[in-house]
Amino acid sequence: MAEHDETLMEKITEKIHGDSSSSSSSDSDDDKPSHAGALKSKVYRLFGREKPLHQVLGAGKPADVVLWRNKKISGGVLGGATALWVLFEMLEYHLITLVCHILILSLAILFLWSNASNFINNSPPNIPEVVLPEKRVLEVASALGIEINQALNVVRDIASGKDLKTFLSVIAALWILSLVGNCCNFLTLFYIVFVLLHTVPVFYEKYEDKVDSFSEKAITEIKKQYVVFDEKVLSKIPKGPLKEKKKD
Repeated sequence: MAEHDETLMEKITEKIHGDSSSSSSSDSDDDKPSHAGALKSKVYRLFGREKPLHQVLGAGKPADVVLWRNKKISGGVLGGATALWVLFEMLEYHLITLVCHILILSLAILFLWSNASNFINNSPPNIPEVVLPEKRVLEVASALGIEINQALNVVRDIASGKDLKTFLSVIAALWILSLVGNCCNFLTLFYIVFVLLHTVPVFYEKYEDKVDSFSEKAITEIKKQYVVFDEKVLSKIPKGPLKEKKKD
């Protein structure tokens, strides 16, 4: 009887330990997703973004076109831009000439349609009227004015020299842009930017983990080089004496 009681107690003890171990393992399994989520939240993203790229771009139809959600529309837009670039740049067709030819063709079609409608008992072409809501026009003008004032404030802050790093970065960017302008005209530059906007985001979305990892290393190295440049060059630029002379 005593042996039977001991075996029964051992079974109960083993069951208790088994339940506790299974509960601890389930708790650890429950903790794994949260731990994985914490690690995922700590992953470096380019420009410090926290939202997906589609939401950053507005999550609308323009974002769908840029990220090739609909390949037919995106391909049509890119193909149309390429056709215009070939027309103006490769075939040396001029914008004013193209507009005039389109207007001539449109007027000729409307003229033939209007005169032919009398013979075939058909209604003449109906040219719609453009009506712009006054409220919407005022909203667009107000928003445009706010954006222009913000841009002017940014230019004023950069030109004041308060942030020397930003000032030097803008100067370097403008200098690089001037070099690019010497190599190609405005139309070609606009087309290159358009193509980049339709190719870089979709490739970045596809390989964002690799790009973010590489950019993190690159930005860290750039910051190190900037610290060295600041210690050797920028910190030696006299600032205080100039201000004192102005006060005197």
